[in-house]
Amino acid sequence: MTSQLFAVCLHARQPLRLGRFWSELLEWELVDDPHDGVTLLPTDDTGFRLRFLPTEREKATQNPMHFDLTSSSPQDQQRTVARSLRLGAQHIDIGQRPEEGHVVLADPEGNEFCVIEPGNKFLADCGFVGALACDGSREVGYFWSAALGWPLVWDQDQETAIRSPHGGPKITWGGPPLMSGDGRERVHFDLAPPVPGDRQAEVDRLLTLGATRIDTDRGEAARVAMADPDGNGFCVLTPR
Repeated sequence: MTSQLFAVCLHARQPLRLGRFWSELLEWELVDDPHDGVTLLPTDDTGFRLRFLPTEREKATQNPMHFDLTSSSPQDQQRTVARSLRLGAQHIDIGQRPEEGHVVLADPEGNEFCVIEPGNKFLADCGFVGALACDGSREVGYFWSAALGWPLVWDQDQETAIRSPHGGPKITWGGPPLMSGDGRERVHFDLAPPVPGDRQAEVDRLLTLGATRIDTDRGEAARVAMADPDGNGFCVLTPR
């Protein structure tokens, strides 16, 4: 048995404001978070939740992951862009070319996301949340495939993608060159070990796959902080 991707966590200066933005955009349910943040529960086939956790740090660099939202027609794409802007998003330039059909936006705290043009074959069988697009190496794609038990659905030219056997968004890694900067500190995965299960056994399994442990607490804390082979932080939660 493998860990479940329990949540994608994003640190925010105003977690409630950001949670409300994404709740309205994705039409997910907003609920209280026991750790002073905000949680969104999916109302579609996305198998993980979104958590917005408080931080005092301003966003300084581009995030190493972002959502790709799909559209069914040019009009549908325009509606999603217009709704995003109405909720507080803004257009941004991250070096996209004029001939590219996707629209790059940022949420109210500057976190990037894309509204993909209709007809994108790679996301054709995905829902509104088509993909979580990540900066990362081929090796880290292999790591997360083994860590989560999600099969590879793409493995070409150093680019990889995985998807849950139950459907939902794809998680993709774009290969080298990798981004620099501290943007990765604002986002991380929360993993839930198999239940019933042994958290330490799962931590040990992840270590054998290439993860590293980045905390020193060996007790029964609520979470174990780790990093994947590319240095992206993630947490293994205590089973509930």
